[in-house]
Amino acid sequence: MGSTGTVLRELRGAQKTAKGVSLYSRYVNRPAGRVLAAAAFRVGLTPNQVTLVSAVFTFASLAALALAAPSWALGGLVWAGLVVGFAFDSADGQLARLTGRGGPDGEWLDHVVDCAKMILVHTAVLISLYRSDVYSVGERRSDTWLLLPLGFLFVAVLTFCAGLLREQLGKAAQRGGAGAAAPAGPVSPVRAVALLPADYGVFCLVFLLLGEPAAFLAGYAVLAVVHALFLVAFLAKWFRELRALRAA
Repeated sequence: MGSTGTVLRELRGAQKTAKGVSLYSRYVNRPAGRVLAAAAFRVGLTPNQVTLVSAVFTFASLAALALAAPSWALGGLVWAGLVVGFAFDSADGQLARLTGRGGPDGEWLDHVVDCAKMILVHTAVLISLYRSDVYSVGERRSDTWLLLPLGFLFVAVLTFCAGLLREQLGKAAQRGGAGAAAPAGPVSPVRAVALLPADYGVFCLVFLLLGEPAAFLAGYAVLAVVHALFLVAFLAKWFRELRALRAA
């Protein structure tokens, strides 16, 4: 492969299906990841190294969230770092498909970083709420808000683990002769829009509100409720799909 343009064209042909993907991931994160994957290819990075770059951006942003006082500047910094980390998270898989250098070690590392991100993002919010006086009510400190990131953390981890298990059990069932994978159907624009609130990139936008504690807490609480509702819907859907594979 020669020019960056050639690499980008090759990457466009190495994309995952757009079915079941939100508009943000389809039109923002994946294209950004494609550009980063092309740049990583040009400088000779491996997919695993790109995964580690993603981790650096993500974990540095979360450390800042946990340790610094909430402000508009911090919110912009945290949002930018998380978004760039998310784009690199897309770039590692695209680079692996482009170069054929993917493998179980890379998939394992990617999942480990993703799991750590899901845990630490809400842990960082919890620490920020605990350390900062801007979330106090009147002259008395209220620790009730600390339950919110704990609940969100539970929802995020359960969604991640259940979704990963659904994927792996589905693959195992197909290998065991429970039927071939269903062909990818048409991409639904309605579904792509409906999935926006559950997209990590959209979730990151809430940190832009860090300069106004009441607005941040309100936005974070709304997202927690929405993600909980999505979890219920996803669990029911995944259970039906796995039961259908057993019947097959």
